[in-house]
Amino acid sequence: MGKRKWWTGPAMAVVVAGMAAGWWWTRPQPAAPAPATALAWQAQAWWLAGDGQPGLRNGPARQARLAEPWGIARDGLRGLYISDAGDNNRIRYLDIHGQLHDLAGSSEGYADGPAAQARLHTPSGIALAGDGALLIADTGNHAVRVLRDGQLSTLAGNGQPGDGDGPAAQARFDAPMAVAVAADGQVYVADTFNDRIALIGRDGQVRTLAGGGGPGLADGPGAEARFDTPTGLALDGQGVLWVADLGNDAIRRVHPDGRVDTVVGGTDERQLWQPQALAITADGVLYIGERLSGRVLQRSVQGHLSTVFGSDPSVRLSRPAGLALTPEGGLLVSDAGGMRLHWLRSQPAGQTSVSGEIGPDPARALPATAGRWPLAPQRGWHEVVGTLGEVRGTFAGKNRNHLHAGFDIRGDVGQRVLAIADGKVSSPMAAWSPNGQAEGLAVADLDYIHMRVGRTASGQPLDGRFELLRDARGRVERVRVRRGTRFAAGDALGTINAQAHVHLQVGPGGYERNAIGLGFTGFIDTIAPVIEGIAVLDADERRVGQLREGVWHLPRSAGVVQLAVHARDQVDGNLPRRRLGLYALGWQLLDATGRPLPGYEQPLMNLEFNRMPPQRDAVLHAYGPDSGITVHGSAVTRFQYLVTNTVRDGRMARGGLDVSALPAGDYRLRISARDWHGNQAADSELWLRLQ
Repeated sequence: MGKRKWWTGPAMAVVVAGMAAGWWWTRPQPAAPAPATALAWQAQAWWLAGDGQPGLRNGPARQARLAEPWGIARDGLRGLYISDAGDNNRIRYLDIHGQLHDLAGSSEGYADGPAAQARLHTPSGIALAGDGALLIADTGNHAVRVLRDGQLSTLAGNGQPGDGDGPAAQARFDAPMAVAVAADGQVYVADTFNDRIALIGRDGQVRTLAGGGGPGLADGPGAEARFDTPTGLALDGQGVLWVADLGNDAIRRVHPDGRVDTVVGGTDERQLWQPQALAITADGVLYIGERLSGRVLQRSVQGHLSTVFGSDPSVRLSRPAGLALTPEGGLLVSDAGGMRLHWLRSQPAGQTSVSGEIGPDPARALPATAGRWPLAPQRGWHEVVGTLGEVRGTFAGKNRNHLHAGFDIRGDVGQRVLAIADGKVSSPMAAWSPNGQAEGLAVADLDYIHMRVGRTASGQPLDGRFELLRDARGRVERVRVRRGTRFAAGDALGTINAQAHVHLQVGPGGYERNAIGLGFTGFIDTIAPVIEGIAVLDADERRVGQLREGVWHLPRSAGVVQLAVHARDQVDGNLPRRRLGLYALGWQLLDATGRPLPGYEQPLMNLEFNRMPPQRDAVLHAYGPDSGITVHGSAVTRFQYLVTNTVRDGRMARGGLDVSALPAGDYRLRISARDWHGNQAADSELWLRLQ
C-alpha cells in the first residue's frame, strides 16, 4: 500500500535512530534518583510495531504482524516482551534494532517444554521477575506460566478452570489475566473470573489475598472485599498492589495485609470506562488504559485524573491492553484491537497527537463468513431492516441521538442467533446488558446484539461456554464468557429478544466498519435510491429563503448555508414500507447552464457510511432536524441528509455553502446519491436564485 512506502530506505534509518535516542537505547547507567513525573501532560502516539493487520509475521517492526498484542514488559537491557494472543498464542520480542521475533509458543494449547515447541492459550498480562524470568497469565489455560532460559514451565494452575488455594500444582484459577512480581519473588495474580487477587508465595503455595465469592464491589479485609473482573495489576514502591477492576469501572488497592480500598470509582458519577491496564511510577503516579474509551489516563498522588492520550475520540486507541513505563517518563502501550504497539511521549508544541498509523488498518479483511446470515437458514434470504449510518433516536422522543453502527436482520422473538464466522472471544467482559434491549456478545471482530446471550427462549443455558450468574430470585444478572473461548460458524450464541432483529457490528469501538460488506447469501439490491426533496437551512438548521415556482430564492446575506436532502433506499424482497438509509451522498454547484463551477467538477461526496466516526454527535453532522425512524422520535422513517457536512472514513467535519461569496444570479445544486450496491438515484437538482 502506498501509504507505507516511506518505511523503506532512509526513512527507516530515521525511525531506528529515533528509537535509539529514546526509550530503546537503554544501556545500563549509574543509578540516579528518578525525576519527578510530569503531571497532566499530553502525549503523542509514536507508532512502533504492527501494521494493523492480524497475522503472524516477524521482521522489521512496522512491517511485522500481531494478532492481539496484550501484555507488555520492558527489559531495560534489551527490548520489549509482548504477549500476542488471538490466533498466535505466543510471546513475541521487539529488540533494539526494531526487529520482531518469536520467543515462545506454537499452536494453541497447553504444553511445557522448549520455548519454540511449548503451547500457550490466550496469554494476557506478563511481568518480568528480578532474575529475568518472564511470568505469564495464561488465560485460556487457567495457569501462570514462566519463561526462563528458553524453557516454558507452569508455576501454578493445572490447565482446568476452578477456584482453589493450595500447592501450586493443584491450585486452580479461572481465566487469570494479569500478574505482578514483588521484589521478594512473590507473584500476584488477577484471577479474573474468580473475581479475586491470588498470591503465589515463594513456598509454592497459592492463597487468596483478597476477593472471591463472585463479582461485587466492597472494600474491607481481604475475605470481605469484592472485585468484578479484575484485569490489570501494578505494584508500587510500598508493596501496595493496584488493581484495574474492570467490571466496577474502578481502581482498587490491596494492601500487604489484604485490606482493600477504592481510589477511583465506586460512586454514582462514572469516572472510568472499563479500566484494563495499569502502570505506576516510582513516585506513585498511576497510568490507566481504558478498554471502552481507548484513552490513557494519569492519576496523580493527590487523586487528580487527567487524559494523557485519547481526549480526541478521532485519534483514540482501539483497545489499550498493556502499559509499560519508559525511562524518560513516556509510556509504551499495546493496542490489542489495533494490532499495533505505540510509544506515548510528550507531545512537542505545534505537532499532532499521532505520528504514524493508529488503530486497525482500514483495509484489513472482513471476517470470513462464506455468506452466512446470523439466523437459520444461514444461506437463505432474510429481511434487512437497518444499515450502517442510519439516524437513530431514543424511546424518549429524541430523534437524533446517534448513528446506527451496524446491520439489522429481522427475526422472530426467541429465534436462535447463530455465529456467522469462526471466532475467539477477546474481551474479559464479552457479554453485556443482561435482560436489556441492547444485550449482546462480542466474538472476535463481530458483535451480535439484541439477544438473550447464551440462553434459549425459555432461559436455559445453551452450553457450558456460557456461565449464567443469577440473583437471589433466580433472575440472570450476568452472562460470562471467558476470554479465549472459541465459537465455530453455526454455533448458537443466544436467542432474539423483544427487539425482533439481530444487530451485527464489525470492528472495535471507534473503528466500526460497514457489515454489509460481509456479503450475505441472497441479499440483492436492484432498487435505486429515491431523492424526495432538497431544502436550504441556515446555521441554526432552520429553513432559509423561499421556494417559489420551482426556484429557491435566497438572500446572499444568509452567509453559510446547509443543503438538506430527503432520500431513502430499499432492497429487493423487503416490505414496501421498509425504508433504509443510503450509503453515499454528495453535491455539486453548477451555473445556470449546467456547467460545474471551479472546484465542483466532480460531486463532493461528503457522506459515505463506510466507517463510523467515534464521536456520538456525528449524527448531528450527517442528519438534519427533520429526521427520525419509527419508535425513535418519528411516526414514519425519514432521512434528511446534510450533504454539505462530512461524515466518512471515520471522520466528521462541519461544512456549508457560503452564498455571500457568490455573485447574485441563478445556480443549480445537483445531488448525487447511491446505495452500497452501486445503484444511483436519478439526478436531482435545486434551482437557486441568489439575490
